[in-house]
Amino acid sequence: MLVRLSIALILSAFVAAPAGAADEPKAFACSFTSGVTHVYDNGQFTPEKASALAFGITRINAQAQTADLKTERGIGPLRIVHAVNATHFLEVVTEGSLHITTVFDKDDATGLYPAVHSRHFGLFGQPIVTQYHGFCEAKE
Repeated sequence: MLVRLSIALILSAFVAAPAGAADEPKAFACSFTSGVTHVYDNGQFTPEKASALAFGITRINAQAQTADLKTERGIGPLRIVHAVNATHFLEVVTEGSLHITTVFDKDDATGLYPAVHSRHFGLFGQPIVTQYHGFCEAKE
């Protein structure tokens, strides 16, 4: 009986929601002040400085693994992939581009969430890859 109870407790730990899931933010305001774009042309990737970028991640529903991306252009759907110390937000753009924002666990010293935003797309057959790093702030 004790063995069955122990096994049941161990299995329930794997099935239960992550610790503190109720405390997770339901929205973020993200700001990326530096980034680099790599444009593929003539057989090589050439780096170029990327402009600053800011957007919101709203209506985060960890259980449904969905959220919304809020930009000055409007609102679009995001998919969520959970990691051990981060949450990945994936935007699949109609034209087939993939944008990924990874928000890491909160930095207790700053109260902010370190983040990386990557864009993978092509323009007129040329691959273009951009990566930003910055921070997100929890919003409720």
